[in-house]
Amino acid sequence: MELDPANPYSLRLPRPNYLPHNVDADEPVVKKFIKPLYRPSDMENAAYLNKIKHFAHEYGITKPKGSKVSFHYNAEMEKYHFGEHHPMKPWRLTLTKSLVSAYGMNFAMDNYTSRAATYEELTSFHTDDYIDHLATVAPQPQPLDVENNNPDLRFNLGGSDCPLFEGLYNYCSMSAGASFDAARKICSNQSDIAIAWGGGLHHAKKAEASGFCYINDIVIAILQLLRIHARVLYIDIDVHHGDGVEEAFFSTDRVMTVSFHKYDPQYFFPGTGALEDNGPKSEHNPGAHHAINVPLNDGITDEQYSKLFESVISKVIEKFRPGAIALQCGADSLAGDRLGRFNLLVEGHASCVEFCKKLNIPLVIFGGGGYTPRNVARAWAYETAVAIGQHKNIPTQIPIHTVWRDRFKNESLLPTIHQILGEPRQNRNTQKRLTEIVQHVTEQLRFVNAAPSVQMSVIPPDLGPIRDEVEQRMKEETEERDELGRKLREEGMGDRMELS
Repeated sequence: MELDPANPYSLRLPRPNYLPHNVDADEPVVKKFIKPLYRPSDMENAAYLNKIKHFAHEYGITKPKGSKVSFHYNAEMEKYHFGEHHPMKPWRLTLTKSLVSAYGMNFAMDNYTSRAATYEELTSFHTDDYIDHLATVAPQPQPLDVENNNPDLRFNLGGSDCPLFEGLYNYCSMSAGASFDAARKICSNQSDIAIAWGGGLHHAKKAEASGFCYINDIVIAILQLLRIHARVLYIDIDVHHGDGVEEAFFSTDRVMTVSFHKYDPQYFFPGTGALEDNGPKSEHNPGAHHAINVPLNDGITDEQYSKLFESVISKVIEKFRPGAIALQCGADSLAGDRLGRFNLLVEGHASCVEFCKKLNIPLVIFGGGGYTPRNVARAWAYETAVAIGQHKNIPTQIPIHTVWRDRFKNESLLPTIHQILGEPRQNRNTQKRLTEIVQHVTEQLRFVNAAPSVQMSVIPPDLGPIRDEVEQRMKEETEERDELGRKLREEGMGDRMELS
């Protein structure tokens, strides 16, 4: 196969699919319920609301001074699933929401029920024919590669990695909508930190699904940030290389991508992201040296990861000077993940969020990977506490009134490595190798201009009037139904459950 000079990604290293897996799952991926899930009554909801209000008052969970944090979420995403044996489980969003609300964190943020992204917003990055196909393709009862090892998958849709499940387009649109809305709040200065745990799907390409990702909500959000900010820094702490985002901004100097990930070109998806992969090889291409990759081995610890992260990001910030940061917090880099093999604890993972927050640069925080739901929920809830400045105040014992509390297996929000794994995985990251990584990054940054140009080959269209009209209509239609949100607003508790 020859390399197409017009597309530097046309020649890829071997990319084994995620599935089938040989994993030691301690619970089924999807549980089948004979009876419909229980729905609490209005009285039970009111009693629960009083409990979390009391908890928030007891521990002083209030809005941070001098910083505006917003939370962007669409509960409808929780209803979907990728299939009985698929590792990706939207159920993790349910558990995350249960912890965030149980700790009363919603009272310290502006909460937005985000709408689904529109067709125009999705095609601000993706091709029309890809989105058209995604919206109209019929669901498949089982992946097409179950009985055929080499199926003809249009746009890479329908296999074990990216199955065609019921409601796929709606799910993708809601995920992208939350991330897009978070970016808009940053651009309008309504938020200093905007959180969208339902996003972070970093593998999707312009016209191709990949690695459980169908819509690259991160790219769509960054395109929005670029309307206001001359330079955007993308940081990825998922266990997998953020290849889709890197590829999308491969030839621009307005976005720098930094990905910390496990790297094994033969056996670990996606097989890209070597230390030497730093963007286009031609020095005449503006994107040269604007892709920083930090390849890691199994077993890295909190101490190593935090020190490496701070060393690399400090140097990047000093040279690139971004106007905004997009941080992908994939939780599959945590110890005990079904696919990841690191020794990171919640504290080590969250230290990256804490460091980025201290930079006082507008920040969008996305979700991403994460295939052990209870661990994902712990990390994202704790990182929400970091964003609002309450992580040192909240108790580490999961509150008694937490919905689905029994699914966390132990009572601690911050379990130890022994509680998670029993014994930590062998650490294959030597200090010499980590030092070499920092030295390589430092050398690459020497070639980065301190003030990159603000030119882009394609300027995204201005969709503001379309969005404003749609949102105003939707807001008016839901305002009367949102009785609980109205009462909370009147109480001044900071819970603005409005469409945006």
